[in-house]
Amino acid sequence: MSSRLSRHLCLQDFEATARRRLPRAVFDYIRGGAEEGASLKANRRQFDAWGFRPAALVDTHGRHTCNQVLGDTWSLPLGIAPMGACGLASFRADLAMAAAAAKANIPYVLSGASLLPLERILAINPDTWFQAYLPPEPEAVSALLRRAEVAGCRTLVITADVPVLGYREADIRNGFASPLRPSWRLAWDGLSHPAWLLGTFLRTLWREGMPHFENFGGGRGAPLLSRHAPPRRHQRDRLDWEGVARLRDAWPHRLILKGLLDPEDGRRAAGQGIDAAWISNHGGRQLDGAVAPLTVLREFAAAAPALPLLCDGGVRRGTDILKAMGLGAGQVFIGRPFLYAAVAGGEAGVLHAIELLRVELDRGLALLGCRHVGEVAARLVPEDLGTR
Repeated sequence: MSSRLSRHLCLQDFEATARRRLPRAVFDYIRGGAEEGASLKANRRQFDAWGFRPAALVDTHGRHTCNQVLGDTWSLPLGIAPMGACGLASFRADLAMAAAAAKANIPYVLSGASLLPLERILAINPDTWFQAYLPPEPEAVSALLRRAEVAGCRTLVITADVPVLGYREADIRNGFASPLRPSWRLAWDGLSHPAWLLGTFLRTLWREGMPHFENFGGGRGAPLLSRHAPPRRHQRDRLDWEGVARLRDAWPHRLILKGLLDPEDGRRAAGQGIDAAWISNHGGRQLDGAVAPLTVLREFAAAAPALPLLCDGGVRRGTDILKAMGLGAGQVFIGRPFLYAAVAGGEAGVLHAIELLRVELDRGLALLGCRHVGEVAARLVPEDLGTR
């Protein structure tokens, strides 16, 4: 590991590096939330509502961080969440994260808004999950499902919380749209960050050609940068539970619904044969004011006790993962910090970020008096009670 990477002691350090290296418009696009950022901030605050009550003098020598979910055994109870247009931040970032996840034996979820085709990602990490943004046309949905199955995808994640795109004011102020429209402002933003301009943007143009959104349907989508292409459509407000039932009938492998916050939706998903519910407010990027996932985990577990629960949102520490697992999550996903780690060091940066979390998880289990994550629930108390 390089000395530059070794200076990153926690996930927050990668964000500071990314802020320095990326053009403002790109960094703000990754980091930002919708409107006032209330949900974005709540995702971090949610962890303060719970405290630990460690058990002393417990032999934890044989502890482990392995976790089982959906029939698979992973080395850690964490995974890499889907993020769109990652290649704009770091050269072949999706490949770097997928390769690192395969080496670390944790799940990686490819975004439907990726700039690299799912076939290339599955070739280096056959266990990749694919998060699909379903097009409104039934024939396009069928083409996307066929493509995913032919490529070897066995876990499909359907995005349920983006009927329309959230309102992100920082992107508008920065002139950041989809597709990007060339402007002097964006050009200066790139020129003022020469390492990014040469190492990511121009390198991508040289090695890959003009980036396109590759995974919205059966074929290649719109280019990332175009003065003439119409804005990318985000209108998916026709998807309903009948549509989910049709998807369940059409897709023969594991099907996950992502973006649920109402426990009643979890009960309904279980009734329709969905394999897991992903509790998420989309990283605070959609409905501002939507509750933080951690606050509803226990309600979901009570509403659908047999349904595996996944979650994300503001996770930055191994202790955050332990709290989410203790409250009922079956696997915990992290997004932005892993992309920042790719900016800092490509695949090696992502592996370093995973290792930091592994050490934090192992240390946390030992200090709690737990041998594995299944014992953490008994060590959690509401913070207002735990401080009395």
